[in-house]
Amino acid sequence: MSGIACNIGGVTLRNPVMMASGTFGYGREYAAYYPLSLLGGIATKGLTLHPRAGNPGVRVWETASGMLNSVGLENPGVDAFISRELDWMLAQDTAVLINLGGGSLEEYVEGAARIDAACRERTKAGSKLPVLLELNISCPNVKEGGMAFGIETATARSVVRAVREATGLPLVVKLSPNARDIAEMARMCEAEGADAVSLINTVLAMKIDIRARRSVFRQTYAGLSGPAIKPIALRIVHQTAKAVGIPVIGMGGIASAEDAIEFVMAGAEAVQVGTWNFVQPSAGAEIAAGITDWMRSQGVASLGDIRGIV
Repeated sequence: MSGIACNIGGVTLRNPVMMASGTFGYGREYAAYYPLSLLGGIATKGLTLHPRAGNPGVRVWETASGMLNSVGLENPGVDAFISRELDWMLAQDTAVLINLGGGSLEEYVEGAARIDAACRERTKAGSKLPVLLELNISCPNVKEGGMAFGIETATARSVVRAVREATGLPLVVKLSPNARDIAEMARMCEAEGADAVSLINTVLAMKIDIRARRSVFRQTYAGLSGPAIKPIALRIVHQTAKAVGIPVIGMGGIASAEDAIEFVMAGAEAVQVGTWNFVQPSAGAEIAAGITDWMRSQGVASLGDIRGIV
């Protein structure tokens, strides 16, 4: 266990496999397939301060080796999550990454403050909840869900700094592959007190209905995920891990233990599995077990021995 465990912001994960935001709900449905305690952690469906209905029209479109989504941050809001889901998630014996988006600086800060207060209420004296805040500044499929904050470092800095001041929870900043300078963005997050960065979010993409002669999505563009983006994600994680000293959580097209190990070799402390959950509902448990099997077969005692080796 010690050889496969990892640490993000002082929270110990039993293994490096987390479930990515937007692909796992809050874990309830997947708990029917395997014990969620087999995972390193779960990132919640993206939350905003107030409830959102999400985008109208087509929301998901299958592509070659991936999928496009234009869900648009449909969610019940921070308060509803705290009252309905937080305690259930904390009872699953795995780390919880609360993914927070927003349309304004004020929404980010207020959402973070409410989450922080709820977690402090649930913290027993002398203990620490296995909770991290994943700050989403990189939503490509909503008009006001973080995209504007995730491109320019100077703009992103204001959000990261303000949220860091609003919460004592370990802070993970989720970065966009569309950032003008991803290494500079990651270094800024580190300088402003982030405990880790996670990347990449989906890649902005498009699908045209040639009979209707228009995009299939009301928002025109959508987020591409799945194995199709893995080579891009791996390259960006590799560049980012070499630019910062804080942990990097890698994601983008992971569909096997071998994929996850590639990200570790590129420098990732942990990984997140997203789209593959729709293909294989038990993917999380299988990938975690597969990493252990590979380590045993290769005589690798600890992931630390191969992390960042490339």
